[in-house]
Amino acid sequence: MNTFVIVHGAWAGGWFFQETARFLRAAGHEVYTPTLTGIGERVHLGHPDIDLDTHIQDIVNVLEYEDLEDVSLVGYSYGGMVVTGVAERVPERIKQLIYLDAFVPVDGQSLADIMPDMAVVIENAARELGDGWKIPHDPPHPRKTSHPLMTMKQALKIGNSAAACLPRSYVLFTQNSYPFAQELAKTAARVQEQGWRYRELAADHLAPDTHAEELASLLNELK
Repeated sequence: MNTFVIVHGAWAGGWFFQETARFLRAAGHEVYTPTLTGIGERVHLGHPDIDLDTHIQDIVNVLEYEDLEDVSLVGYSYGGMVVTGVAERVPERIKQLIYLDAFVPVDGQSLADIMPDMAVVIENAARELGDGWKIPHDPPHPRKTSHPLMTMKQALKIGNSAAACLPRSYVLFTQNSYPFAQELAKTAARVQEQGWRYRELAADHLAPDTHAEELASLLNELK
């Protein structure tokens, strides 16, 4: 049995991995799909001061209060920023890091630094439609909520030598049609050069929703 803690992407919630988790549990694994503060069913907790540190602490608290060890920590899309930060804080609880079509920062980078063109768009959207601090989802979706802007603007400090030693895998969704697909492909190439395990899934960026069984099978392979 493996223990997976899966961190969702921006605008979503733990619900986005509901089907993937069901297949993993059927295979005998323990799975946690927490929702980050101010998003999903925790949208009522949103406020302007939520930043990347808040979301990192959300997941650190899951690991500590559930007393989890030897964890396969999975980050999807924006969740890659979060799991990188969690590894910096509690590497002793983590067995490996798995990035699913995810952003992988280097020391001193924010998501806005990684995607400067997107940063301009989301900041304008927050100013015009989100009271200056939250980014509405476009197009509207019944379960996707606004996302706190500061989580994408805060830079991440990376330098824990114990975290640097953790095994890492990257899974690229090769049919990603989103504007940031090219950036993720570059990330995949970079981490392969660094010796990470690498896999591909022939699916769009929404694979956790559309290809849950295939994704669970791939995660099972990476356990």
